[in-house]
Amino acid sequence: MFTTFRGGQSGAWRVTLVAPVKGEALASTPALSITQNAAIALPILPSSTSWRLAGVTSHLRYVKRAEKEQLEAAQAGLGRKEATCAALIPIRKSPAWWELTQEERRKIFEAKSHHIAGTLKYLPAIARQLYHCRDLGEPFDFLAWFEYAPEHATLFEELVVMLRATEEWTYVEREVDVRAVLQD
Repeated sequence: MFTTFRGGQSGAWRVTLVAPVKGEALASTPALSITQNAAIALPILPSSTSWRLAGVTSHLRYVKRAEKEQLEAAQAGLGRKEATCAALIPIRKSPAWWELTQEERRKIFEAKSHHIAGTLKYLPAIARQLYHCRDLGEPFDFLAWFEYAPEHATLFEELVVMLRATEEWTYVEREVDVRAVLQD
Protein backbone atom coordinates (compact mmCIF):
# COMPACT_ATOMS: atom_id res chain seq x y z
CA MET A 1 0.00 0.00 0.00
CA PHE A 2 1.45 3.34 -1.09
CA THR A 3 0.88 6.40 1.07
CA THR A 4 1.14 9.88 -0.38
CA PHE A 5 1.54 13.04 1.70
CA ARG A 6 0.63 16.26 -0.11
CA GLY A 7 1.36 19.73 1.17
CA GLY A 8 -1.11 22.15 -0.34
CA GLN A 9 -4.17 24.31 0.08
CA SER A 10 -6.46 21.63 1.50
CA GLY A 11 -6.29 18.53 3.62
CA ALA A 12 -7.38 17.03 6.92
CA TRP A 13 -4.31 18.38 8.71
CA ARG A 14 -3.52 22.10 9.21
CA VAL A 15 0.23 22.62 8.95
CA THR A 16 1.69 24.64 11.83
CA LEU A 17 5.40 24.34 10.97
CA VAL A 18 7.64 23.41 8.06
CA ALA A 19 11.25 23.68 9.19
CA PRO A 20 14.49 22.36 7.76
CA VAL A 21 16.50 20.44 10.35
CA LYS A 22 19.32 19.56 7.98
CA GLY A 23 19.58 20.41 4.30
CA GLU A 24 16.96 21.89 2.04
CA ALA A 25 13.48 22.67 3.36
CA LEU A 26 10.12 21.88 1.82
CA ALA A 27 7.86 24.74 0.76
CA SER A 28 5.60 26.09 3.47
CA THR A 29 2.02 25.06 3.00
CA PRO A 30 -1.24 25.60 4.93
CA ALA A 31 -2.52 22.00 4.82
CA LEU A 32 -1.49 18.37 4.54
CA SER A 33 -3.49 15.55 2.99
CA ILE A 34 -2.73 11.84 3.18
CA THR A 35 -3.96 9.27 0.69
CA GLN A 36 -3.41 5.54 0.43
CA ASN A 37 -3.55 3.68 -2.87
CA ALA A 38 -2.57 0.34 -4.30
CA ALA A 39 -0.31 2.20 -6.76
CA ILE A 40 1.96 5.18 -6.24
CA ALA A 41 0.33 8.52 -7.07
CA LEU A 42 1.51 10.27 -10.21
CA PRO A 43 4.30 12.78 -9.66
CA ILE A 44 2.30 15.49 -11.46
CA LEU A 45 1.28 18.04 -8.87
CA PRO A 46 -2.07 19.80 -9.03
CA SER A 47 -1.72 23.59 -8.87
CA SER A 48 -3.01 23.52 -5.28
CA THR A 49 -0.14 21.22 -4.18
CA SER A 50 3.25 22.57 -3.06
CA TRP A 51 4.93 19.16 -2.69
CA ARG A 52 4.20 15.45 -2.78
CA LEU A 53 6.06 12.71 -0.87
CA ALA A 54 5.22 9.03 -1.25
CA GLY A 55 6.30 5.90 0.55
CA VAL A 56 5.30 2.36 1.29
CA THR A 57 5.01 0.46 4.54
CA SER A 58 7.28 -2.53 4.81
CA HIS A 59 8.47 -5.10 7.29
CA LEU A 60 10.41 -3.91 10.33
CA ARG A 61 14.14 -3.78 9.71
CA TYR A 62 17.13 -4.06 12.06
CA VAL A 63 15.01 -5.75 14.74
CA LYS A 64 15.31 -9.02 16.54
CA ARG A 65 12.22 -11.13 17.27
CA ALA A 66 11.95 -10.01 20.93
CA GLU A 67 12.24 -6.33 19.93
CA LYS A 68 9.57 -6.77 17.27
CA GLU A 69 7.23 -8.33 19.81
CA GLN A 70 7.90 -5.53 22.30
CA LEU A 71 7.14 -2.88 19.67
CA GLU A 72 3.96 -4.62 18.54
CA ALA A 73 2.73 -4.97 22.13
CA ALA A 74 3.38 -1.30 22.98
CA GLN A 75 2.56 0.48 19.72
CA ALA A 76 -0.75 2.33 19.37
CA GLY A 77 -2.46 2.54 16.02
CA LEU A 78 -2.78 5.66 13.92
CA GLY A 79 -6.07 7.53 13.73
CA ARG A 80 -6.87 7.61 17.44
CA LYS A 81 -9.53 10.24 18.22
CA GLU A 82 -7.39 11.97 20.85
CA ALA A 83 -4.27 12.12 18.62
CA THR A 84 -4.91 15.50 17.01
CA CYS A 85 -1.24 16.50 16.71
CA ALA A 86 1.10 15.05 14.11
CA ALA A 87 4.58 15.31 12.67
CA LEU A 88 5.83 14.25 9.27
CA ILE A 89 9.61 13.94 9.29
CA PRO A 90 11.10 13.09 5.90
CA ILE A 91 14.70 11.86 6.17
CA ARG A 92 17.45 11.12 3.68
CA LYS A 93 20.58 9.36 4.90
CA SER A 94 24.03 9.79 3.42
CA PRO A 95 25.66 7.43 0.92
CA ALA A 96 28.00 6.39 3.77
CA TRP A 97 25.00 4.88 5.61
CA TRP A 98 23.93 2.87 2.59
CA GLU A 99 27.48 1.63 1.98
CA LEU A 100 27.42 -0.08 5.39
CA THR A 101 26.37 -3.70 5.58
CA GLN A 102 23.05 -4.65 7.17
CA GLU A 103 24.95 -5.83 10.27
CA GLU A 104 26.90 -2.56 10.51
CA ARG A 105 23.69 -0.53 10.23
CA ARG A 106 22.04 -2.72 12.89
CA LYS A 107 24.99 -2.12 15.22
CA ILE A 108 24.63 1.66 14.87
CA PHE A 109 20.82 1.58 14.89
CA GLU A 110 20.36 -0.40 18.06
CA ALA A 111 23.62 -1.38 19.80
CA LYS A 112 24.96 2.19 19.74
CA SER A 113 21.94 4.47 19.17
CA HIS A 114 19.37 2.35 21.09
CA HIS A 115 16.71 3.37 18.58
CA ILE A 116 14.25 0.65 19.60
CA ALA A 117 15.01 0.42 23.32
CA GLY A 118 15.12 4.20 23.68
CA THR A 119 11.80 4.79 21.96
CA LEU A 120 9.75 2.11 23.75
CA LYS A 121 9.09 4.43 26.68
CA TYR A 122 7.25 6.84 24.35
CA LEU A 123 4.74 4.18 23.30
CA PRO A 124 1.75 4.05 23.20
CA ALA A 125 1.40 7.82 23.82
CA ILE A 126 3.03 8.47 20.46
CA ALA A 127 1.90 6.38 17.49
CA ARG A 128 4.20 6.11 14.51
CA GLN A 129 4.49 4.65 11.07
CA LEU A 130 7.58 4.53 8.91
CA TYR A 131 7.23 4.70 5.13
CA HIS A 132 10.12 3.59 2.93
CA CYS A 133 10.76 5.56 -0.25
CA ARG A 134 14.46 5.16 -1.08
CA ASP A 135 13.79 2.73 -3.93
CA LEU A 136 10.86 4.73 -5.32
CA GLY A 137 12.92 7.58 -6.74
CA GLU A 138 11.68 9.93 -4.04
CA PRO A 139 13.80 12.77 -2.59
CA PHE A 140 13.89 11.10 0.85
CA ASP A 141 14.70 7.59 2.08
CA PHE A 142 12.05 7.50 4.82
CA LEU A 143 8.92 9.35 5.82
CA ALA A 144 8.30 9.10 9.56
CA TRP A 145 4.71 9.91 10.55
CA PHE A 146 3.82 10.44 14.21
CA GLU A 147 0.45 11.11 15.87
CA TYR A 148 -0.11 12.12 19.49
CA ALA A 149 -2.53 13.91 21.79
CA PRO A 150 -1.81 17.58 22.65
CA GLU A 151 -0.95 16.61 26.22
CA HIS A 152 1.91 14.47 24.85
CA ALA A 153 3.54 17.27 22.83
CA THR A 154 6.40 17.66 25.34
CA LEU A 155 6.94 13.90 25.30
CA PHE A 156 7.15 13.99 21.50
CA GLU A 157 9.72 16.82 21.62
CA GLU A 158 11.79 14.73 24.06
CA LEU A 159 11.65 11.78 21.67
CA VAL A 160 12.82 13.88 18.70
CA VAL A 161 15.70 15.39 20.67
CA MET A 162 16.77 11.93 21.86
CA LEU A 163 16.74 10.47 18.33
CA ARG A 164 18.63 13.41 16.83
CA ALA A 165 21.37 13.02 19.43
CA THR A 166 22.23 9.44 18.40
CA GLU A 167 25.08 8.20 16.24
CA GLU A 168 22.51 7.02 13.70
CA TRP A 169 21.48 10.64 13.08
CA THR A 170 25.04 11.61 12.10
CA TYR A 171 24.24 9.81 8.83
CA VAL A 172 21.24 12.06 8.08
CA GLU A 173 22.00 14.52 5.28
CA ARG A 174 18.50 15.94 4.85
CA GLU A 175 15.64 16.19 7.34
CA VAL A 176 12.55 18.38 7.41
CA ASP A 177 10.17 18.76 10.33
CA VAL A 178 6.51 19.24 9.33
CA ARG A 179 4.06 19.68 12.21
CA ALA A 180 0.30 19.61 11.88
CA VAL A 181 -2.94 19.55 13.84
CA LEU A 182 -6.13 17.83 12.81
CA GLN A 183 -8.62 20.29 11.37
CA ASP A 184 -12.14 20.37 12.79
